[in-house]
Amino acid sequence: MFRQMECFVAVVENHSFTKAAEQLNMSQSALSQRIKELSETNHLNLIEREGRGFKVTEAGEFFYRHCRGILENVTQLVAETQEIERQQNASYTLRLGYLRKFGSQEFLQAVAHFSKEFPKVNVRIHSGSYQELFDLIRDDQIDLNFSDQRHALSNVYRNEFLTSASYMVVLAPTMFAKQSDVIDTTELIDTPCILVAGADEFESEQQYYREILGIRSEFRIAKSFGEAQMLATAGQGYVVVNSRTASSVDTSVNKVVKLIDHGRDLTQRYYAYWKATNSGFYIETFVELLKAQFQ
Repeated sequence: MFRQMECFVAVVENHSFTKAAEQLNMSQSALSQRIKELSETNHLNLIEREGRGFKVTEAGEFFYRHCRGILENVTQLVAETQEIERQQNASYTLRLGYLRKFGSQEFLQAVAHFSKEFPKVNVRIHSGSYQELFDLIRDDQIDLNFSDQRHALSNVYRNEFLTSASYMVVLAPTMFAKQSDVIDTTELIDTPCILVAGADEFESEQQYYREILGIRSEFRIAKSFGEAQMLATAGQGYVVVNSRTASSVDTSVNKVVKLIDHGRDLTQRYYAYWKATNSGFYIETFVELLKAQFQ
C-alpha cells in the first residue's frame, strides 16, 4: 500500500498521470493500475474522471494530506535509521556536560548504564558552571547539557525536565538563632553571601542571585565548597545551596534553613537540553537513562 500511496500523491501533486508516471519512472498504465487497486481495495472514491482529465474528490483531498504526512515521516524514519547504522559502524563520541555544583551521582549512573549498553561509543564529559556549559553547547562543542534553568526555555533547544529542589542557606548555628526552618532574603541583607565561583563566573553568578533569587547582600567569593562552609561556620556569611546539594553540608557545625524571597518559595529546576538540530538516537537514549535516575 505504501507504493500505492506514493503513486496517488504524485498524481495529485503533478495534476497529471503522465507527469506522475515520469516522476516515478514507471509506465502510465502501471500507475493507473496502482491507483485503481488503491481505490478498489480500500473502497475509496479518490479521483473522478472528467473528459481527458480528472478531479480529486473531497475524500481524495483528505487522503492526500494524510498520505503526504505519512510519506514524510517514513522518509525521516529511514534517514534517522541510516544515521544510527552509520554511527554504529563509525567511531562516535557523545559529548556531555553537567553542572559542577549539582554533584554527579545521577549523572554518573546514567553514564555507566549508557557505556554498558553502547560500549563502542566514546563518552566525553565536561563539568562546569552554567555559563560555561551554555557557551559550549551554543558553539557545538558538546552535544548535551545537564544544568539548571536560568532563562526562559528556547525552541532552539529540546528541553527535558529532570528534577527540582528548594533553595536553602547554610549558616552558623549562632546566626539568626530565632529562625527555625525558614529565612527570608530580606533578613539577610546585612549578611554577606558567600559564592563558590571562579573569577570568570563571579559576575554572572552575582547577577543570577540578585535578579532571580532576590538576594541583596554583598558578595564574598570562596574557591571551594569546603572553604565556603568554613566561612559560614565562622559567622562570616551564608552559603546558598538547595535541598539536594544540602546533603554535603556538615550539619554538626552549620545549620541549613529554607530560603524564601519576600515570602515567595525559591525553586531550582534542572533540565537536560540539547540543540533541536542535533537530536539523535544516542543523545535521546542518554536522556532517557538520565531521566530514570530521578524517578
